[in-house]
Amino acid sequence: MDTTEKQFDQAVAECRDIFLKKLNDYGGAWRIMRPESVTDQIFIKAKRIRSIETKGVALVNEGIRPELIGIINYAIIGLIQLELGYSDTDDLPKEEIKKLYEKYIRKAKDLMLAKNHDYDEAWRSMRTQSYTDLILMKIHRTKEIEGNKGKTLISEGIDANYFDMINYAIFGMIQTA
Repeated sequence: MDTTEKQFDQAVAECRDIFLKKLNDYGGAWRIMRPESVTDQIFIKAKRIRSIETKGVALVNEGIRPELIGIINYAIIGLIQLELGYSDTDDLPKEEIKKLYEKYIRKAKDLMLAKNHDYDEAWRSMRTQSYTDLILMKIHRTKEIEGNKGKTLISEGIDANYFDMINYAIFGMIQTA
C-alpha cells in the first residue's frame, strides 16, 4: 500500500503540472487578484464540488478532481498573495513563481505530516464529502477573518486556513484516485 507521503507527492505532481502549464499559458496574471478574490475563487470551486456530490451529476464536462486541483493551486496563490500583496501587473518572473509554489507546497506537506502523525491518519476513515464541507467551513472562516482586516482574537490566521484547504483537497484527491 502506498504511504500517505507518497500519495501526497503524487497528488501534488498532478497539481504542479497543471499550475506550470497554466503559468506557461497565462504567466502570473493572477498577481492582480486581491486575497479576497482568491478566497472567492476557491469558494466557487468548493461549491461546485458540493453541487456535484449532492446532485450526482455535472452538466459541465469536468468532474470533481479538476476542482480539487483548482482549490490546491488557488490556495497556494492565496499564500503567495498574502506574502507579497497583490500587484497591478504580472510582476514576477516565472522562476520566482515556481520557487514560491514549491515553498508553500513544502510547508503544506510538513503540516500534513505533523497532523497526520497526531491524528493517526483519521482522514482515511472520513467520507470524501466531509473534505468538501471542511473546505467550505475554512472558506467561511477565511472570509470572516478577511472581513476583520486579518485580525483574530484567538484563532489561526488566513494562511492556516489556506494550508488546511490544500491538505483536505489533497486527501480528497487521494481518496478518489
